[in-house]
Amino acid sequence: MKKRWWHDAVVYQIYCRSFCDSNGDGIGDLPGVLQKLPILRELGVNCIWFTPIYVSPQVDNGYDIADYRDIDPAYGTLEDFRQVLETAHSMGIRIIMDMVFNHSSDQCVWFREARKSRDNPYRNYYIWHNGKPDGSEPNNWGNYFYEGKGSAWEWDETTKQYYLHYYSKHMPDLNWEYEPLRQEVYDVMKFWVEKGVDGFRLDVFTSFKKPEGFPDYPGELGVNGYAQGREQRCNVPGIHELIHGMYENVFSKYDIMTVGEASRVSSRMAPDYVRAARQELDSIYHFEICNRNPAPPTVLQYKDAQIRWAKVVENGGWLAQHLSNHDFPRQVSRFGNDKEYRIPSAKLLATLTHTLPGTPYVYQGEEIGMTNVSFDRIEDYNDQYTVGQYHALMKAGVDEAAIWQKLRPVSRDNPRTPYQWSGGENAGFTTGTPWLKVNPRYPEINLEADRSHPQSIFAYYQKLIALRRDNPAIVDGTFHMFLPEHPQVVMYLRRTARQTLLIVANFSDNSAMVERPQEVTEHQWHRILTNRDDTTPSLMRESWLPWEAEIYELEG
Repeated sequence: MKKRWWHDAVVYQIYCRSFCDSNGDGIGDLPGVLQKLPILRELGVNCIWFTPIYVSPQVDNGYDIADYRDIDPAYGTLEDFRQVLETAHSMGIRIIMDMVFNHSSDQCVWFREARKSRDNPYRNYYIWHNGKPDGSEPNNWGNYFYEGKGSAWEWDETTKQYYLHYYSKHMPDLNWEYEPLRQEVYDVMKFWVEKGVDGFRLDVFTSFKKPEGFPDYPGELGVNGYAQGREQRCNVPGIHELIHGMYENVFSKYDIMTVGEASRVSSRMAPDYVRAARQELDSIYHFEICNRNPAPPTVLQYKDAQIRWAKVVENGGWLAQHLSNHDFPRQVSRFGNDKEYRIPSAKLLATLTHTLPGTPYVYQGEEIGMTNVSFDRIEDYNDQYTVGQYHALMKAGVDEAAIWQKLRPVSRDNPRTPYQWSGGENAGFTTGTPWLKVNPRYPEINLEADRSHPQSIFAYYQKLIALRRDNPAIVDGTFHMFLPEHPQVVMYLRRTARQTLLIVANFSDNSAMVERPQEVTEHQWHRILTNRDDTTPSLMRESWLPWEAEIYELEG
């Protein structure tokens, strides 16, 4: 596999709305990002992924795009973006943009034109269908936000047809079967590359291709009588031809990075998207580990997934290493212990993410150990999934306490609360009223407090990022997992011809007895990083502390 710049990258995801507000309106913005770029340079990251900052009515916080070629006024202007881009580049930091092409906003000019008449030139940019003979929706598909009565089809009174929307009715799905729409998409991406951006993250790209004939979902229906059925609507035959078309028309013409949000993609399917010979995407991130399932994976499940996905890299593909982002719970709350072991568990999770095969992604706030929230009222939540499911479950008669138990831990508002810069008013995020309530733990958990703490998580991230930059085995090395059946300990080798590293982590709240494989005991090792200072720097110890993580290098 030819080495590219993004193999060595450490990507920092900015959810601009919640990052830093420069003007006191309660919404994070690009001038706020510009102010904080020196801190990201100090952290050591060399790539930023912006979630959508385009013109949008903000039904889904920017994932409903009204103008693909302009910046939303809440975030700033194209000139503000140019300043951020040029300043980041001067610091050695690249920028990748989020591209949302499964759907647009209903305020996009394409859709406003499309709904004017059935013969409008933009009509086929979207998916329109007649109802069934009784006038009901074309099929039993539900929208993912449980919006309205729950159907994925919305009646348009002007043209007397239904249009498809996998998400909100204000987010109509685009019609990838229509060649002029595909050309429009290519032109949008070229517009941003020619402004200097370094790549794209493709939102829900596995849903671009729709099931032929739009058949009813044959499985179980949801609480509102409509089917979620994601497995039916993802990775439909013909999707590879669509992604290859993007590669052929855009990706292959520039030195850019592409990463896809790979819903319903297994490790077996992944190489068809990311092997270079396929000419589709550079990398994907999957959801076997990071997801909104009721319970996080066990240590055994985590290791099994890493073993299988490492083979994707071994066979010439690439992937993202991540445990959270703007759609998923805070990693220290879901996978670690956000109370008595918050600091060591945050560091352990970072250790794994930065040393496993693939490109590590840091979601804003992970580097200071930000945690989930538990708001008391549904009115305090903004996330469309949370609000929609809450009302659907209440309507179905589910006990409210049970609803909160189900929704709070996995709400998308957990990672979206404002960044905690300080212990001051509104965590230093804004001088106004924040668009979403600040996590009440901010007096304890904030960047200023963390950086002054002797066990700083931020400082540990700096060490990890520097370690990845300076040790080729982490990026280029082979991968071998030891102790795959151990219920607490994650232990693996990263190896090149000139260097061998051993990573050991006790992924639990309890001390662990660690069996040392012969391949480890027959050599001499020296410790190069630990997340705890109260341990002996030796692999010969039998017992490892809760949430202890260490990296050793083979001597000689």
